[in-house]
Amino acid sequence: MIETAPNKEKIQQAHELITPYIHRTPILTSLFLDDLAGGKLYFKCENFQKIGAFKARGGLNAVLSLSAEERSYGVATHSSGNHAQAIAYSAAMLGIKAYIVMPDNSPQVKIKAVEGYGAQITFCKNTPEERESTVQKIVEKTGATFIHPFNNYNVITGQATAAKELIEDADRKLDVIIAPVGGGGLLSGTALSAHYFSPETKVYAGEPEGAADAVLSFRSGKIERAPYIKTIADGLLTYLGDKTFPIIREYVTDILTVSDEEIIGAMQYLWERMKIVVEPSGAVSLAAVLKNKELFRREKIGIIISGGNVDLGKLPF
Repeated sequence: MIETAPNKEKIQQAHELITPYIHRTPILTSLFLDDLAGGKLYFKCENFQKIGAFKARGGLNAVLSLSAEERSYGVATHSSGNHAQAIAYSAAMLGIKAYIVMPDNSPQVKIKAVEGYGAQITFCKNTPEERESTVQKIVEKTGATFIHPFNNYNVITGQATAAKELIEDADRKLDVIIAPVGGGGLLSGTALSAHYFSPETKVYAGEPEGAADAVLSFRSGKIERAPYIKTIADGLLTYLGDKTFPIIREYVTDILTVSDEEIIGAMQYLWERMKIVVEPSGAVSLAAVLKNKELFRREKIGIIISGGNVDLGKLPF
């Protein structure tokens, strides 16, 4: 059976499937940030989501889509944090086993959360090769189903539900939606929801300069690696997959890069002005809007705040 990108009906079905297990997160606004950006901003606050990030949506849809036999062997993944929590949470909700491979330098707040859901953690060195080889050994030993953090159509479909809600709940039609991009699960899902539910809405991405692989891939037409990796936005330290990339190429208008200084500045605005806890990766979308004011001036802009899992002992301000 050939897998195809999620269609409108699959996104709707996924939303119905995961609704009992997630929050319909609020849309918040800020007159101060509207004035600063020169447009009208609608913040979709996935930092208030179960497990503190949008990843709960994709994790739940992937796990709930498994057969009873597949569930009996458990689920496995590799992740530095939010997807790890999503799979651990989803497994806990269904009473099945979760095997999570985490880099040994993952944020403590995310490690503790995964442990709290009862998942079995295996640590590895923080390289894509180590993550993949470690989880492969676990899958071979346990028979667990591997759920990729982003390069999985059930995950993409679940992530698409955040933008679906944003489109439905914004009090006016949105000109633009902007989401952060790492592996592209949220961005590709966002782009699909905009295409199906609000086709006049343009989709942009924000990406850290210190992990700028998606923008290179977007320009060249093939999946690229970042020339260097150094950013405070730890949730975006990965590259696009062969399922997320074609969707992004087809439905995303552009990818905008921001510096760590700009990410920290946006994060401060969200904490100080909106009184909400946002992790660096979650502030990238606002940083991109504030950096490109002329591009978005007088537009109605949906901004997806992807998560709020911050190690309070390592705040950048």
